[in-house]
Amino acid sequence: MPVRKSFLFILRRPPHGGIHAQEALDIILTTAAFDQTVRLLFIDDGVFQLQRDQRPETIDFKHIAPIFGALELYDIEELWVEEESLRERGIKVERLIMPVRLVARCDLAALMEVQDVVVSC
Repeated sequence: MPVRKSFLFILRRPPHGGIHAQEALDIILTTAAFDQTVRLLFIDDGVFQLQRDQRPETIDFKHIAPIFGALELYDIEELWVEEESLRERGIKVERLIMPVRLVARCDLAALMEVQDVVVSC
């Protein structure tokens, strides 16, 4: 019987300007499809991935926000956002596309410590 592990994916890159965010989401969904526990942590410029009212088509990029709508289908329900990253970028939690749990920078190590696998994207 396969062992279920908990994965924490740390998303730190902006949603547009490259393919990193989209590739990270592909890996995340694949991991979840194999019946693993998946949690997401958005820090640094990764918080921009959750910001409302983006228009990436104006710079010829694919809109990744719809992919976040699929997270629930994969039982990915824990989305963490570092409070300081939001504040430093002037983003209010009300401007995010989905509900998140806030975590202080000083508590990140404790969040990572209880995971089996931590992947920085």
